[in-house]
Formats: sequence, C-alpha cells, structure tokens
Amino acid sequence: MTQQTTDQETEERQGFIPSERPATEKSVIRQYAEAFLIAIVLALVIRTLVVQAFKIPSGSMLPTLQIGDHILVNKFLYGAEIPFLDWHMPGLRNPQRGDIIVFKFPQDEGRDFIKRVVALPGEKIAIRGKQLLVNGKPVLEPYATYLDRAIQESPHSPRDNFSPVVIPPGQLFMMGDNRDYSMDSRFWGFLDIKKIKGKAFVIYWSWDRERFRPRWERIGKVIR
Repeated sequence: MTQQTTDQETEERQGFIPSERPATEKSVIRQYAEAFLIAIVLALVIRTLVVQAFKIPSGSMLPTLQIGDHILVNKFLYGAEIPFLDWHMPGLRNPQRGDIIVFKFPQDEGRDFIKRVVALPGEKIAIRGKQLLVNGKPVLEPYATYLDRAIQESPHSPRDNFSPVVIPPGQLFMMGDNRDYSMDSRFWGFLDIKKIKGKAFVIYWSWDRERFRPRWERIGKVIR
C-alpha cells in the first residue's frame, strides 16, 4: 500500500497522470467531430431552406446578368421542398411579375434555368412584333433588350409574335431579358410554380472570362 501511494505521488509531482491522457485526447477528437458534423448539417439546412449559390453560364439574361456572374438565391421566399420529410415549406409570398427566379427546366429537371416572370396565373399574354402584351396592354420593360432587328413571323417561330394565351392556375410565363436569344416559355411552355428553386437577389462574385479578371463593380449588386 505504501509503495503504491509513493508511485502516485511521484507521478503527480512529475505533472502527469497516465490514466487521464486517453480521455483528454478522446474528448478533443470528439469535439472536433461534433463541430464538423454540426457545420455539415447547418450547411445542408441553409442550402435546402434559406439560400443557394448559382453561376450564370449563358447570356439569356443580358444585360441584367452577365456570363460569369455568381448569384445567391432566396429559397424561403416562395417556400421550399424538404426532400427528407417529403414536405413543402410554405413561402412568404407568391411570385410577382418582374421577379427573376431560378427553377428546374421543365424539359430536363436535372438542369437549372434562370428567367424573369412576365405573366401570372389567370393573365392573358401575347407578343406582337416583339412587344409584350399582358391582358391586352403593352408592358413597359426597361430591362429587356433586343439585339436582332429582324421580325420572325409565326408559325415559323414564336419569338417575336406569340398568339394570345391565358396562363393556367399554378403556372407562370417566363422570359429572358435578352429577348432575341433566350430559350424560354415562348418555346417550351409554362412553368409550374412547384418547380421554382428561389428568387435571385444579389451578385456575390463575377468573373469576366474574356478579360480574365473580376468584375469588381458587379460584386454586391442587387438583382432587379
């Protein structure tokens, strides 16, 4: 008994107790592991319900969005799908005319498209000589641009002349701001509101691949 006590006192004077070291190391590893798992869960929750990043790969939304713009999308504004719960989280409001939204491309849901809402459920839309009409009235669109002066006639192309149609319930009519070079609802039809991923709201990074430099003036720009 005396020898055992002496050995313990010697160890304490030397500044260590062997039996406590494994527990301490295990505790540190566990803390890092828990922090890592929490970070992953939070990232997944934020990406699923709150905000998600996207990159603009084409010029269909010029001049509003440039090729190489990196944007953030608000996912809770219109609501979001919760895959692991098979539930749709209600949104704060419905899409409005003029909103720029990211959505699943109706003809290939593995791809994401970004366009502007130009007509809502129940509205009648038509295009005459490139002019957008909603409920028979011309729509002022300062964001829209037309780079091709030629007028394409129906039925060869719906680009510049689109026959009147009423938007069904639960559907939207989408168009790119670069009207002459956008594959949108004129060609593939209406968008089911349930396919929306979110509303674009800010550019957080922009890269000019032609000049090989950042577009500093676009970073932080609010998307309208």
